[in-house]
Amino acid sequence: MPEQYIGLQEVISKQLEVPKPLLTEEQIEQINYTLIEALHTNKQVYLTYYKKGQCITETGFIQFVDSLGDLFIFIDGVFELKNKMRLSELLDVRLA
Repeated sequence: MPEQYIGLQEVISKQLEVPKPLLTEEQIEQINYTLIEALHTNKQVYLTYYKKGQCITETGFIQFVDSLGDLFIFIDGVFELKNKMRLSELLDVRLA
């Protein structure tokens, strides 16, 4: 019986998957500008990123940005966990 539920969950998850949205050059520039502003002012941000077929939005603080290494560090606003992410996964960043 539990195997059926696992299989159903996998089918439902696959149906909810969306393709990764493509960003324009202007959107990428705006994301970079907002990241740098949030880093220097220590303001909270809303981050939307793509992971495993889903667009996820979280709030938190930017701790580190390395544009050459395609990396940034984000502190989760709820659990205060440190998350390392690729800049290429970002879809949107807005100041809270």
